[in-house]
Amino acid sequence: MTEGLPLLPVIWFGVIGFAIMMYVLLDGFVLGIGVLAPFAEDERQLDTMMNTAAPIWDGNETWLVLGGAGLLAAFPKAYAIILSTLYLPVLVMLAALVLRGVSFEFRFKANKSKALWGTCFAIGSILAAFAQGVILGAIAEGLPLREASVVGGALHWFSPFSMLCGAAVVFGYALLGSTWLILKTEGAMQTIAYSLTRPLVAVVIAFMVLVSTSLPFLSSQIMARWFNDGNFMWLSPVPLLALINAVVLWRAVMRKAEVLPFLAAISFFLLGFIGLLVGLWPNLLPPSLSIWDAAAAPSSQMFTLVGLAVMLPVILGYVWWSYSVFRGKVTEGGNYH
Repeated sequence: MTEGLPLLPVIWFGVIGFAIMMYVLLDGFVLGIGVLAPFAEDERQLDTMMNTAAPIWDGNETWLVLGGAGLLAAFPKAYAIILSTLYLPVLVMLAALVLRGVSFEFRFKANKSKALWGTCFAIGSILAAFAQGVILGAIAEGLPLREASVVGGALHWFSPFSMLCGAAVVFGYALLGSTWLILKTEGAMQTIAYSLTRPLVAVVIAFMVLVSTSLPFLSSQIMARWFNDGNFMWLSPVPLLALINAVVLWRAVMRKAEVLPFLAAISFFLLGFIGLLVGLWPNLLPPSLSIWDAAAAPSSQMFTLVGLAVMLPVILGYVWWSYSVFRGKVTEGGNYH
């Protein structure tokens, strides 16, 4: 089917997918901390929660910028369609990320308004997570295209499935946040994190099942990808590994492991992302805009790929360095050990 087609769009599809996945994993647990902020017993406890991410959170948007810039450079047609069709949830996401960032910084400087900024931190995190889920759901559900242009109004993205995906991402980020707190805290804060993680595991598994079983019925193409021509036999390892991962995650939380819950939560997101890409391939925007149809000129893709080859190792090196420097647990006073 794809024999003889250019390879550059495939490479860029992988790069953008990698950037989005890195953003979801690295900023997901920070947004998850914000989602869980209302469960902090007092301001000092919320200080501890936020201090676990304070040295590293503001570098996470690098991956969001890389994904967006890569989409613009490599697939300008898809970029134009996404931004023009989903501008409302994209605008909400960006505004919420700004609110989250401002609240994060201002809360540590505030005295009398500390509680206000803590509330804004939670609101910004929840709205950003929900908007990201809505965007993902709307793209996965498919956009009505006619000659590579969207047919529909400003609220085409609004549907039961996109709302389901929005809620799923909020709870999924909360799970990443709670398992991160298990990894990075101790004492009373860690006990609260365990108590939050147990119900979150069950809720996230339920959302994963709902989204995964709904998606094939939204598109005949996705249904065919999974079930026609014996495809399910060689694609079955993805849902099977997801099931095993869910069991591992649940058991790790129940026996109060510290590292494994966070790793299993990350793995859960990775498997869900892989399953989504498998269902959508080779379309960048379902139901009919493939990565080759949406691709920029090969010269443009190659030019930006050279820049990526220089910058990507720098970004990865910075991420590794920052996480290795701040790899210990955080005490109530905000110190690492």
